[in-house]
Amino acid sequence: MRKKILLLGSGELGKEFVIACQRLGQYVIAVDSYEGAPAMQVAHESEVINMLDGEALDRIVAKHQPDLIVPEIEAIRTERFYDYEKQGIQVVPSAKAANFTMNRKAIRDLAAIEVGVRTAPYKYATSLEELKAGVAYAGIPCVVKPLMSSSGKGQSVIKSEADIEKAWNYAMEGSRGDLKEVIVEGFIDFDYEITLLTVTQQNGNTLFCPPIGHRQERGDYQESWQPMPMDANHLAEAQDMAARVTKALGGAGIWGVEFFITKEGAYFSELSPRPHDTGMVTLAGTQNLSEFELHARAILGIPVSEVKLERNGASAVVLATSESNEQPVFHGLDKAASYSNTDFKLFGKPTTRPYRRMAVALAYGDEDVKTLVEKAKEVAAHITVL
Repeated sequence: MRKKILLLGSGELGKEFVIACQRLGQYVIAVDSYEGAPAMQVAHESEVINMLDGEALDRIVAKHQPDLIVPEIEAIRTERFYDYEKQGIQVVPSAKAANFTMNRKAIRDLAAIEVGVRTAPYKYATSLEELKAGVAYAGIPCVVKPLMSSSGKGQSVIKSEADIEKAWNYAMEGSRGDLKEVIVEGFIDFDYEITLLTVTQQNGNTLFCPPIGHRQERGDYQESWQPMPMDANHLAEAQDMAARVTKALGGAGIWGVEFFITKEGAYFSELSPRPHDTGMVTLAGTQNLSEFELHARAILGIPVSEVKLERNGASAVVLATSESNEQPVFHGLDKAASYSNTDFKLFGKPTTRPYRRMAVALAYGDEDVKTLVEKAKEVAAHITVL
């Protein structure tokens, strides 16, 4: 049962995944572009490479001969995964899924055209002129996103024609890797957004976690809560869409499927083939298994019979405010720890920069989620990073 897992990307989500794997007796090699990344601190081995360098990626795969390759970030030469799969290595969730979902173009076309789920109207652009044409098609206001990015980097809303060039430049700054293309989407008048964590299994039913609500700033999540109160019909519609899209991509694991919820129903937005940042709320014990434990079990073929809500919960991020290459020092932990039914997790990132996510505060209990969000924010507010 002991597998060798090559984790590509070693941030805070990867760290929790490694801990879940360790508890199941697995062997993990954590990979990232810098030394001392969070997941490296709890893995058996680590490697530092540029994962957009296909030859470097081939080299560490040949060196370690893993049983599984688990991507945790977008900036990877995912086209190499098809060759690894042919070599008998299990790519999580699958080579197709990892390759498609690391690029917004591939996943959006699959969802909207091949699977036929409801999405916002959209166009692609590889130049400022093409972006102008895309805006004319999608209408103003509209949203511009790099095809390859993470945590909302490079995303902006165009509210007038004067914003178009600024949006293009910002998207290019926030784009990861060498893909210089954007998607422009018509603005959806939505009531709220949800993340629907979806678990596909090697030999078992597809399962859904209770929906997670979240709030974003600068394209990055600030608070999340579970469960998100919502219309049962809209939830069922989102579950059906999530099941269809993940089935088309194939493979086992947890998926963070994002939806806009409108008065008319659910609109598919994005999909990540791995634990989702908003799903850190599951570290508050909201479910019988956290999203990281679910991911580990699904990829290892350990059956999960059900996912059930244990209690309400909320999370709030702790952000750095300045840039430093010195080891971060946290203050206010004593005050943060004085609240009942709360917790916090420090990620262990070795450096800081403005708005970098450094920790998360958690609150849980029988109170409504709105109350728990405010409690988690209070805890987070006590924690400062210097």
